[in-house]
Amino acid sequence: MEFYAYHGCLESERREGNRFRVDFAYDYDMRKAAHTDDLREAIDYSVIYELIRAEMDIPANLLEHLATRILNTLIDHFPRIEYAEVTVTKYNPPLPGKVESTSVTVTYE
Repeated sequence: MEFYAYHGCLESERREGNRFRVDFAYDYDMRKAAHTDDLREAIDYSVIYELIRAEMDIPANLLEHLATRILNTLIDHFPRIEYAEVTVTKYNPPLPGKVESTSVTVTYE
């Protein structure tokens, strides 16, 4: 998922914003959803997107904090999740050299 958001420690990052990517991988017992073909038995990824979008709208200084906040929100909303991994990537971070992106990954087991 890609977002334009206002995360970072520098005032310019919070004022001008930047492009971010959020990757979310998860595992849960999906046998019932697979058998019934019923979305109510699955983890709806449109809800996942909306939860992540809402967290991306709240500025954070650190990617570590943002990724953990996203992970906790998703785990709280979907208690059936058994494993989850969130990676937040910031494109073109404000560094003195040429750096395409920087990423932080947090996991839940």
